Amino acid sequence: MLFLSLNARIWKYRDWSLAVPAAAILAVAATSPALAQSVAPATATPPTAGTAQANNPAPAQSDSLWTRDKLLGDLGGVRSALAAKGVSFNVLETSEVLGNPSGGIRQGAIYEGATLMSLSVDTQKLLSFPDGTFYASAYQIHGRGLTANNLDNLNVVSSIEAPPSTRLFELRYDQSFFDGKASIRVGQLAADQEFLISQYGAFFVNSGFGWPTLAALDLPEGGPAYPLATPGIRLKVQPTDQLTLLAAVFNGNPEDNGSGTSFRVNKGVFAITEAQYAINGGDHPIGLPGTYKAGVWYNSNASADQRQVYEGLPLSDPAASDASLYHSGNWSAYAVADQMVYRVPGTKDQGLGLFFRFMGAPSDRNLVDFDLYTGANYKGIIPGRPDDVAGAGLIYTRVSNQTTQLDMEPGLYSGGGYPNGRSETVLELTYQIQMAPWWTLQPDFQYVFNPGGSLPNPNDPAQPIADATVFGLRTTIQF
Repeated sequence: MLFLSLNARIWKYRDWSLAVPAAAILAVAATSPALAQSVAPATATPPTAGTAQANNPAPAQSDSLWTRDKLLGDLGGVRSALAAKGVSFNVLETSEVLGNPSGGIRQGAIYEGATLMSLSVDTQKLLSFPDGTFYASAYQIHGRGLTANNLDNLNVVSSIEAPPSTRLFELRYDQSFFDGKASIRVGQLAADQEFLISQYGAFFVNSGFGWPTLAALDLPEGGPAYPLATPGIRLKVQPTDQLTLLAAVFNGNPEDNGSGTSFRVNKGVFAITEAQYAINGGDHPIGLPGTYKAGVWYNSNASADQRQVYEGLPLSDPAASDASLYHSGNWSAYAVADQMVYRVPGTKDQGLGLFFRFMGAPSDRNLVDFDLYTGANYKGIIPGRPDDVAGAGLIYTRVSNQTTQLDMEPGLYSGGGYPNGRSETVLELTYQIQMAPWWTLQPDFQYVFNPGGSLPNPNDPAQPIADATVFGLRTTIQF
């Protein structure tokens, strides 16, 4: 049952084609003269466009390839001219090669990438309408995923693994009130842009460190998170400098509509609320900064019982196959903590930070009823490289008791019941190299224990999927 449930949730990753050769990721790296050297700080500031400057040009400033914020720089003044009107645009390419030399259902390597294109408009500058921001973003997703093709595990090994497509992501308007102490966001939204975020955890490659695996597997279509945004409205209130309150309501099922432009609002309700408390913030904190969050979410759509018993007959019995039992709604509670525990003297953010996040959900209606994330980051661990980040993270994901009990039903798998391992654990070690302000390289290692919670290997159902070793290299480029 777990095998069937998992594959029903990741059907969309199947049968991808290899869109770009792996060598494309390394092509830019080969041109860098500074792989082992520290990146020079960006001392040049882009000129401010305007009539005064056009008539009185500022002194020439450095626009070195290795110090500019974006690979293409100011595009001959286009960016700064638009910025003066309140308009900014960005293109971010994330590409990676991942491979598993051992474990999984098969061994091999894949390439995948995601190009994020975004446009932001300050309505005060462009339209003289105060405190408003219009934002739109779209993805071009290419390649094929290692989890779907090689591993069949629960915690998708890459945060960009998704069906190949070109699709609208977010399309929203933000309006601030009370000097920025409150704001409303409305439009097509993604919950993973503001909720459930760990500052230190988001840097890792495995998708579970971003949008949690429990939510991705238990919510319809994975919930309103990459790559599926959905219509919604969000309220944010900051009564004090330390306390922030968030609440949002979304369409309950963001089911894939190809281009992301269907804007469905008739698929139930997904509601989430979160309280955030920050300590020692600001530019000149006395103590070590930290952020603590707690929240709950609720989805109104019916959820199938993971045991699915009808008149005492397990689902494996033909007499029970059309009598699924459903529960009304679904919910979860969670907590997140990010805390710096050591800061390099004389710096703002260099040093050691720890993170912790857990989430629980009812066992009777969910494939996963508990997951936990923890780890540590160290920024500037190598002398002379203040912007590099090293990290070690751990994910523990538990399969629900009801799913496990059904998996053990005699006859459900060939050879009798399958004693499920009930959990999957992932260890990740990674290092992000800041090659330039616009470019990072990130070697990555992951080890997956009990993929799928000891799922049977579809190539040999008498054996569980073997523990998998994953190596990878990710690059991000801001154009």
